Amino acid sequence: MQRLPVVFFGHGNPMNALADNAYTRAWRGIAQSMPKPRAILMVSAHWYIPGTFTTLVDRPKTIHDFGGFPKELFDVEYPAKGDPALARVVTELLGNSASHGVAPWGLDHGTWSVLIHAYPDADVPVVQLSIDETKTASHHYAIGRRLRELRDDGVLVAASGNVVHNLEAFAWGRRVQTPHDWALRFESEARDLMAARDFEPLIGYESMGEDALRAVPTPDHFLPLLYVLGASDNDDTVTFPVDGIEGGSISMLSAVFTC
Repeated sequence: MQRLPVVFFGHGNPMNALADNAYTRAWRGIAQSMPKPRAILMVSAHWYIPGTFTTLVDRPKTIHDFGGFPKELFDVEYPAKGDPALARVVTELLGNSASHGVAPWGLDHGTWSVLIHAYPDADVPVVQLSIDETKTASHHYAIGRRLRELRDDGVLVAASGNVVHNLEAFAWGRRVQTPHDWALRFESEARDLMAARDFEPLIGYESMGEDALRAVPTPDHFLPLLYVLGASDNDDTVTFPVDGIEGGSISMLSAVFTC
């Protein structure tokens, strides 16, 4: 079986689930550029809890984990099946890094707002993996390293977040906002580091200076990237099929690592 890529999606606004725009078309293109996976393991910024869990369910529910959006968005369902067997394999791979038991979760908008475009028929089983909020960035990267072998078993290892995610600086209610200089600089630096496979600064992003502190004021949307970096290989090539900064402070950058 062909080794699958590993993908980081910059998911941005939940309303992208309903949109036909450059971002959503690029997400569809990412899926079309690779063999269809037998299952997807997704790390979403929106399952950020104390502990590492998987969705060990046959039919994960569609979670509408947001407020203030139109009813049309709350009506969206993404009826992908789960894959309990894959969830158990992931738990075994992670060993002591994984918590025990089943957390009450399903597919949150970090997952389905992207996959509804990448796999609109919802015909690929999906398992979510939580992000342990009590652990260090290096811990999350190390988990990604343990997930690499899934790529040889028809599993798409993917993550959904944003390289730059500062809601306080976001231009709410405005159609167009020039990206903040610090957002552009940090996104560019992160992109260059990924292209050079120089991941250590990104793992230690809190020491990257003032731009990083503004771009990543909270870790939840940045940490998913570290899982993808960990699951990549030294001989992978990286492409960036999606870019752009929304509202001045949300990076839509996506990265695909392909062997």
